[in-house]
Amino acid sequence: MDRQASGALVPDVTLDRTSPVPLYYQVATRLQQQIEEGDIPVGSRLENEVELADRLGVSRPTMRRAISYLVERGMLVRKRGVGTQVVHPKVRRPVELSSLYDDLLKSGQAPRTEIREFEVRPAPDQIAEALGIPFGAEVTWIERLRFAGDEPLALMHNAVPVDVIRLRREDLERNGLYDLLRAAGHVPRMANQVVGARVASAGEARILDEARGAPLLTMTRTAWDAAGKAVEYGSHLYRASRYSFELNLTS
Repeated sequence: MDRQASGALVPDVTLDRTSPVPLYYQVATRLQQQIEEGDIPVGSRLENEVELADRLGVSRPTMRRAISYLVERGMLVRKRGVGTQVVHPKVRRPVELSSLYDDLLKSGQAPRTEIREFEVRPAPDQIAEALGIPFGAEVTWIERLRFAGDEPLALMHNAVPVDVIRLRREDLERNGLYDLLRAAGHVPRMANQVVGARVASAGEARILDEARGAPLLTMTRTAWDAAGKAVEYGSHLYRASRYSFELNLTS
């Protein structure tokens, strides 16, 4: 960590340009880590975005987006005539991703899991591409029915690269997938997630105890750990009558 003659801090940031994790997010998370660990103290002023972008070899929009990410989380502030300054040592919002299992536990509901399918198989091309692994690489493929108490809530399909964790059926019956990933040292830190909706097929309606043609929420997600390694791909169906996605927005 160096300071220029102007007093601006020049942080040390190492980027992995072969990683599927976007460069802006790599820059932001490296800065975030240094702020949380005190390497970049509160009150420090960062080198300006143009100079940082040139020094790191990223585009100016990429650098601007990384800084904006931390501004939105209350860690940095832009001050006219001063520049970008560290104002908060901790992230105000949790950086870990949650799972349905986590959400049910936090809300006081009793999650229960029925494993419907569990096998190691070659990843389909679409899933391999999403995970950034070679076509045909092995993944553990899981189909689970998640209950809240005795009521079915979601039908979940996940693919986890075998080189991330060797999953066991009995562990998934007792724990959430993200708990197992965290225990293995692969804490999900970033995800690309798409939420949609469609009607239930006859088979899906029967499994989820819904009427045929009932509305279902859909979610597909690819998650990465802090090192930029893809740790899981998920494709889930939720009963719209029993589940919703909540977003907190600020301006």
